[in-house]
Amino acid sequence: MTLPIRPCKLSVIIFGLFVLLVAQFALGEGTRTWEQSKFDDLIRGTAQGVAIRSRGGLELAPAFKALTTTPSTYIWSIASDLAGNLYAATGAPARVYRITPDGQSSVIFEPQELQVQALVVAPGGLIYAATNPDGKVYRLEHRAASAGAPKGADAKAGSVADSWSSSVYFDPGTKYIWDVELDSEGNLYVATGDHGEIYKVTPKGEHSVFFKSDEAHIRVLAFDPKGNLIAGSDGSGLVYRISPGGDAFVLYSAPKKEITALAIDQAGNIYAAGAGEKHAGAAPAGYPAPPPPSSSTAPSPGPQGGIVITNITPSQPVMSSFPAPGAGATGGSEIYRIAPDGSPTSIWSSREDLVYALAFDPRGQLLAGTGNRGHIFAISGEDAFTDLLKASATQVTAFAKAPNGGLYASTSNLGKVFLLAAAPAPEGTYESDVFDAKIFSRWGRAEYRGGGNVELSARSGNVDNPDRNWSPWKKVDLLKGAEVMVPPARFIQWKAVLRVGDPAPRVDSVLLNYLPKNVAPDFDDVTVQIGVHYQALPKQVGGDTSAMANIPPPQVRDRDSIGVKWTVHDDNDDQMTYSVFYRGDGETRWLLLKDDLTDKFYSFDASLLPDGGYTIKVMASDAPSHSPDQALTAEKESLRFEVDTTPPQIEGLTAAVEGGTMHVNFRAVDGFSSIKRAEYSIDASDWQFVEPVGQIADSKTESYEFRAVIPADSAYRGAANNSAGQLEHVVVVRAYDRFDNMNSAKTVIRGK
Repeated sequence: MTLPIRPCKLSVIIFGLFVLLVAQFALGEGTRTWEQSKFDDLIRGTAQGVAIRSRGGLELAPAFKALTTTPSTYIWSIASDLAGNLYAATGAPARVYRITPDGQSSVIFEPQELQVQALVVAPGGLIYAATNPDGKVYRLEHRAASAGAPKGADAKAGSVADSWSSSVYFDPGTKYIWDVELDSEGNLYVATGDHGEIYKVTPKGEHSVFFKSDEAHIRVLAFDPKGNLIAGSDGSGLVYRISPGGDAFVLYSAPKKEITALAIDQAGNIYAAGAGEKHAGAAPAGYPAPPPPSSSTAPSPGPQGGIVITNITPSQPVMSSFPAPGAGATGGSEIYRIAPDGSPTSIWSSREDLVYALAFDPRGQLLAGTGNRGHIFAISGEDAFTDLLKASATQVTAFAKAPNGGLYASTSNLGKVFLLAAAPAPEGTYESDVFDAKIFSRWGRAEYRGGGNVELSARSGNVDNPDRNWSPWKKVDLLKGAEVMVPPARFIQWKAVLRVGDPAPRVDSVLLNYLPKNVAPDFDDVTVQIGVHYQALPKQVGGDTSAMANIPPPQVRDRDSIGVKWTVHDDNDDQMTYSVFYRGDGETRWLLLKDDLTDKFYSFDASLLPDGGYTIKVMASDAPSHSPDQALTAEKESLRFEVDTTPPQIEGLTAAVEGGTMHVNFRAVDGFSSIKRAEYSIDASDWQFVEPVGQIADSKTESYEFRAVIPADSAYRGAANNSAGQLEHVVVVRAYDRFDNMNSAKTVIRGK
């Protein structure tokens, strides 16, 4: 049951809200600190060989070096053989590269299709490479390993390096081939789109539809430890488990539109990355219609980043958007873990990063390759991850095993291959974000939490760009007081160098102490309002009231009150107190109205000031935040204002009946301001405006003379109320000054 809030409880509720607001403001007194330990703070810095933990802190990242840069812009898929050679499927231009462990690269296949989308290396060194669009699966083999391979294999299949042969292994006759996988018996599984089919091709080349989905695209494939084929779709974001016999079961319908990557650990946990927003009741967007048959027209756009190319021939340079899973998706990515019992859990999400590849490092930790910032994340548990590395490319698209327990990582924009080692880098550097103290400051001691071999340095400057004549890096001796020996300045930055050792280096927190130079408060405005009363706000007991002083005060109309409010700020965010003074026209001395105010407003009784012109002065002091010899003040005067609380006087009121009219004379006199208007009433009739003699009311004294028709029933009412039978008429006049002070007078006329 909801209980009504009684009016007497309202102040308690308002007070509670103010306490919450005040808690968000830090005190501005004395020494201050700048601390960086949280992920959201550290991610703003620049890391080279240093990983950032989601729960805060820094550690050395695995060694990560560029192995080769291909002429192709996009690398879609990579796979390695037992000797550690890497094979890369690429686009723009479409090629298959063979890259040796020392980074030597050669082209072994170049088809006529626009891109090589996926490949897999079979035992014995055979390579199956799938092309897009309207593509095929090619069988690539080294001539030295297969003396009987046909030379100059099928000219329509494309050109091949002299030591390699190629032949069309399977033509599914579909628009897209997205992924290929081999099982333990050498059967090849081919994931396709537009019809969401998975084909099975036996080692003898016999093929059949292994699985038909009601989704338009099957985008990724992987095998679990039991030999089941796991497949991810685009359209509804489904994860299928398909038995060796072809029986399918939907394990999970992800909140995202598209499954972009799969990885399965030895325990049977399935990790699936999803991207793109679902739209209920709508067909999956972006699916192309088949292009009209023309030798000069390339395919229409594919789903979520399918290639966008028009009016080119195969001999022209290929320019495409990023045709990887998830490209063009909005809303970021999520990674889900589907346990062996089928229960799903979301373990990671990002609004900015799209996951294109998943793999496991030698310790069994899940790695996620992402775009469009080129980051690799290590995910250790639910909402526990490390921003491990950043590649010098836009998207990290694939992983493959490398010698000595490492991993190959491929990228697109640019098409590069990197080697991710199993061991940490010997050294890594992290530069913090630039901190703006807002004010010229002196820098004190650093407080550091961490371990291992870590070197800390700092530098300072007075512009926000460290490249523009800052001080040089100065080492902070953590063993001798940790003094930050940099020049006083507004901006500062720290750097940590982590070096491998035992224990492993780590940085948990860096805190810098500093003292801003005190500056005086700065007024923006002082405003005086006549006839306004500001209501006081509830005070926080024992706390800082400066925050509540920033809240506009409630105000009510009160013609007997004068309200003063001011806006003032302090660059040090100091607590301030205020004093209010006044001075009349022609006076030289300021008189105190009120001091020790913490609110930025004050109201007082207007009758405290005699009628006249005045100026208000407000003085602000930051004394509550500083020692007496360091406190500073500032002051500001208001515009001149006038006070008039005395009503005008009515003088010389006379009235006489002349026939059927009333002849009235009077004067209105005010000691300070001009007469604003006058009115009269005869025998309690409605008030009637009357102009002064001369018609313009612009003087402290105004004379009035007018004739008015006596109301028709006045004679009857006068006779009825007079036992003597005499007629009586009551004339009332009133006058207002410029400040709406009013006074009135009356006269009674008797006659036969």
